[in-house]
Amino acid sequence: MNDVQKLREQTGAGVMECHKALKDAGGDFEKAIQIINERGLVKALKKSERKTGAGLLVSYIHNERVGVLLELRSETDFVARSADFKQLAHELVMQIAAMNPVDPAALLTQPYIKDESVNIGDFIKKSIAKFGENIEVAKFCRFEL
Repeated sequence: MNDVQKLREQTGAGVMECHKALKDAGGDFEKAIQIINERGLVKALKKSERKTGAGLLVSYIHNERVGVLLELRSETDFVARSADFKQLAHELVMQIAAMNPVDPAALLTQPYIKDESVNIGDFIKKSIAKFGENIEVAKFCRFEL
């Protein structure tokens, strides 16, 4: 049970999903993480066609010289108002401020500034798997002095 909790904390997956992944991995913790990530990406692909009717507008100003306004969409207000979704939005505005992508498509291909082994598209897909809803970077604008 301790491994299930540890796996849940690391991946954000549900208790049953963590338990099943550990069982499928024969108790191998690292393999269980890989299984959860693979299953999450498959779930994300299935959800990518669903409409995003809710979301947030998030702003960020860095050193009073760079400003970002982001429209991040989800399927429901329940997810959009959650602390984890707000944290995802904050990570994305910081990414936009730091890396200056030209549009949402370019943003998705950029390496994540906090973990360059992951691109932003995959970072969002992990959140889609975690929330169980489609998430979309609808648009953003960045200003710099």
